[in-house]
Amino acid sequence: MAEQTHRIFEDLVAEGTGVPTEGWDFSWFEGRATEARPSWGYARAAGGRLARATAALDIQTGGGEVLGFALGAAAPDRPRLLAATEGWPPNVGKASALLSERGVVVVASPEDAPLPFADETFDLVLSRHPVRAHWSEIARVLRPGGSYFAQHVGPASVFELVEFFLGPQPEAVRGVRHPARERAGAEAAGLEIVGLRAERLRMEFYDIAAVVHFLRKVVWMVPGFKVEEYEPQLRALHRRIEVEGPFVAHSTRHLFDARKPERRP
Repeated sequence: MAEQTHRIFEDLVAEGTGVPTEGWDFSWFEGRATEARPSWGYARAAGGRLARATAALDIQTGGGEVLGFALGAAAPDRPRLLAATEGWPPNVGKASALLSERGVVVVASPEDAPLPFADETFDLVLSRHPVRAHWSEIARVLRPGGSYFAQHVGPASVFELVEFFLGPQPEAVRGVRHPARERAGAEAAGLEIVGLRAERLRMEFYDIAAVVHFLRKVVWMVPGFKVEEYEPQLRALHRRIEVEGPFVAHSTRHLFDARKPERRP
């Protein structure tokens, strides 16, 4: 029995390791992991914003999947000017292939670099799960009266899984991405917060392949994750899932709706 469990573990780890990680398509997880979605339906709501915009920018677009869906939801209306940024080279190519036929210019731009656009170019800036919101740059490229509409990852997201591998994390780490802190950053850059909603959402991992692929794809969860380095924890988690069933964690998300004030006469 122990030999069979070892074989199954090795096979599952190999499967999770072999799946490509480019883009933000999570369809591979179907039947292997689940995550409840926020009630606000970000991609469809972003489509409504795109339908009313004249010039829009999507920051850190990944493989362009979310922007592509939002543009489909906006159709037949769409901004005259559409641009997206992405910092990871494999995703730049993936996003360009997906979005170019929709009239989107995809610009390779590191996550920490200034946005490569002139002041007051866009009346709508979007982002889904940015690594970090560069509030001063967002405010700079927005036109007066323009909006920033984005779904951010919240504090201590999926930390049940993070702490299984890394151990208990200090409050300074757990509190990173707290919506109150991000709100303060947005307001310091001169933006007005029109709406800010937060939700905590249940996740379940049904096998160790899903855990391995998730940690390879969402690289900031366990920085530098390598199967060889974390094999003891992976084996322990594999045994736990076999005995107790799915590993349960919780993601946190918040929805930002911010606005750049109109100029005073």
